[in-house]
Amino acid sequence: MKEEPTEFKSSLRLIDATMLVAGSMIGSGIFIVSADITRNVGSSGWLLVVWLITGFMTLTAALSYGELSSMYPKAGGQYVYLKEAYNPLVSFLYGWSFFTVIQTATIAAVGVAFAKFTAYLLPQFGEDRIVADLGFLQVSSAQLLAIVVIVILTYVNSRGVNTGKSIQTFFTLAKLLSLFGLIVFGLFFMQNDIWQQNWKDAWELKPLGGSTGIGSYTTMAAFGAIAAAMVGSIFSSDSWHNVTFVAGEIRNPKRNVGLSLALGTIMVMVLYILTNIMYTGVLSLHDIGHADKDRVAVSAAQVIFGASGTVIIALMIMVSTFGCNNGLIMAGARVYYSMAKDGLFFKKVGTLNKNAVPAFGLWIQCLVAALWCLSGKYGDLLDMISFVVVMFYMLTIGGIFILRKKRPDIERPYKAFGYPVLPLIYIIMGLAFCLLLIIYKPRFTWPGLIITLIGIPVYYVIGKLKSNQST
Repeated sequence: MKEEPTEFKSSLRLIDATMLVAGSMIGSGIFIVSADITRNVGSSGWLLVVWLITGFMTLTAALSYGELSSMYPKAGGQYVYLKEAYNPLVSFLYGWSFFTVIQTATIAAVGVAFAKFTAYLLPQFGEDRIVADLGFLQVSSAQLLAIVVIVILTYVNSRGVNTGKSIQTFFTLAKLLSLFGLIVFGLFFMQNDIWQQNWKDAWELKPLGGSTGIGSYTTMAAFGAIAAAMVGSIFSSDSWHNVTFVAGEIRNPKRNVGLSLALGTIMVMVLYILTNIMYTGVLSLHDIGHADKDRVAVSAAQVIFGASGTVIIALMIMVSTFGCNNGLIMAGARVYYSMAKDGLFFKKVGTLNKNAVPAFGLWIQCLVAALWCLSGKYGDLLDMISFVVVMFYMLTIGGIFILRKKRPDIERPYKAFGYPVLPLIYIIMGLAFCLLLIIYKPRFTWPGLIITLIGIPVYYVIGKLKSNQST
């Protein structure tokens, strides 16, 4: 009988890793969240500033993670970095939050986004099509389609990393080209009068529809508005670090993980900035901020392509979300695998199947994501976890400073760009973002924080069980 493999296969090339970075970042957010950003800041200039700040933070974090990935080029990524820099409790709290909400709820949200835009082409998959009413729970055909897609992608990734990487590379290239095409057509058909009007008072920070000038916000409230606006842009730019979770399956990981982080994030952030410039050239600020169901890209495509614009964007988002979910599903299970190896998750999750992938972890992740699909609460949660996500990014980047002193002996083929200035700037900006959310948007902070803190007693219960088993 053939023995199950005990190590991951190094199958991912640099292009595969780069496509995983870009593909995991681009889901449905860039097509939607600019509406909420515009409502918060009320001007074209500040719309771009929000995306530029997010881009700077994302790129700085990615370049900083490059050093950590070159030090610890193995499965688990951020979970491993936190454990090495701090202690097992901190890394467990990250893994706990990642499993309970961050990754699984994101997979659910991206899956339902796929279904929502499928409904543009096949109305029977609309959210209003209720297929089961259990009284306490209504299940729509959109939710069922989301679950089916998640199950299919989980199965595909359980068959081995080569199958998953082929889907990832194909769909990411398709959506990069599609988004680039939308930008080119949009800039070609941009309307000069709309552009002039949108950029006339480009630097007035105000609620959309409010009085002119920053006077409509107090100075601190203005910072709060920027922080609230960044919730959407940070969500749209998140998951770039998924490539670090599969470091054990990347060829020459000490070089290629850091390089893929840089290439992927730069590529995506440039496209995001250009997309928003395009929006301001074809839609008025009012139309951006009050697009139907916040679907700014649909409104823009209708201006650019006419009646067929809706179908074009629906197809683009279907491709985008399908590829995004493949990357999220592929990478997520590697974190649970590392947790299981530390005795902090189900033991079976720490084993590989005959295809050298953590199949049990994939299916557990699938189950929780499906439950989030059925709950209908994934969208609310995702708005609320930006605080936790940035908090763990800050801790991880702070780990670079700690490990420089704690482990100066470890080889660092790649060192954090701009150290110590840029990592420190990120920590300061991240701290300001979190504090402003606590003050001005507490509903964006307490649910994610509570979920994270619940992990503390869970950690000690697991530790107690482990000690009992060993005695």
